Amino acid sequence: MEISETNPFDGDSPSAKPQAVEANPAANADFGTLGPNPDVTARGLEASAEPEARQSLFLRRIPLMAAFLGVFFGVLAINVGKAHASWDEVARFLWHGSFSAPRPAAEDFSEIDGMVPQKQAEMLLELAIGNTAGATQQIERRAEGWRGKLTWSSQIADLTSAALNANDPQVREAGVEVEIAAYGLARNPATVELLAEQAKSSSHSQKIWALWGLGLMANRGVASGHAVEALQAHLQDADEDSRRWAVEGLALAGTTATVPVLLKTMHDDSSPLVRERAACSLAASGMLTREQRLTAVPTLVNFSDDPALDSQTHTWVFQALGEITGQRLPNDAAAWRSWYAANASSSN
Repeated sequence: MEISETNPFDGDSPSAKPQAVEANPAANADFGTLGPNPDVTARGLEASAEPEARQSLFLRRIPLMAAFLGVFFGVLAINVGKAHASWDEVARFLWHGSFSAPRPAAEDFSEIDGMVPQKQAEMLLELAIGNTAGATQQIERRAEGWRGKLTWSSQIADLTSAALNANDPQVREAGVEVEIAAYGLARNPATVELLAEQAKSSSHSQKIWALWGLGLMANRGVASGHAVEALQAHLQDADEDSRRWAVEGLALAGTTATVPVLLKTMHDDSSPLVRERAACSLAASGMLTREQRLTAVPTLVNFSDDPALDSQTHTWVFQALGEITGQRLPNDAAAWRSWYAANASSSN
């Protein structure tokens, strides 16, 4: 029996051009342009290898992210590396004092005004992760002014990774804001168009960075429809990694339109990695609200005993259902259908 798809649970100017960010190779050896238009820029850190062992679905919500080495003149060459540390690594930084700068009192940020933008961003993002009152609002207010003034560093990478893994949606949004500023992305439709074109690049590293950038832009409401359409198109790419990063971009976008797309990918994609990332994007990672995630529950219940899915995907279905609903039921389709029927009827 198929369950109803209904949910029983309760800018910029289009003509604006990307703003230029001054490149100073002598001062910042990691600076690199985003693509063919030098007005749109990105900042990178030295490439490093991704850990070989891939953790299970909900132990690592936000995946390792691509980073870059820039070439200042001529054709851009970008090398993929590790920009987002695993949550275990970030937690060790956060709870063992590696980010040890003194903290201003809650809602007293006057001393931050005297800091350089890099330190402002690092301090405020650390405070946001620590749930200091007013820190996320400070980031939102200052982020656009940081664009072109931040350097992508291991400190920013660790902090944004921690922020994007936070339980508080506002802290996740703060991580997005800092990434956009650190990458030097102008918030206008022209940037989205350039990212969409770069996502077609034959350079794999440029491509996956652009897919991530499209998700960042969509999340901030910059030509979000176009960005989501561009990401969705890359779910048809032949290579697994491109499809995976398209999923990560859709998770970042956090729009309601991404829910059925992620569900279809979780069901149909030939790659276990891509299916896993789609499941995690629906359940825990990314920028969907709880209300948006709940709309996936009816389809996930139908997936729970779908014979077209393998046993591993069924396991991810049950994990996603538990994460979204907060229920701790066995990995049993009948139990979930019974629970769903009772809740659906009680909501009417």
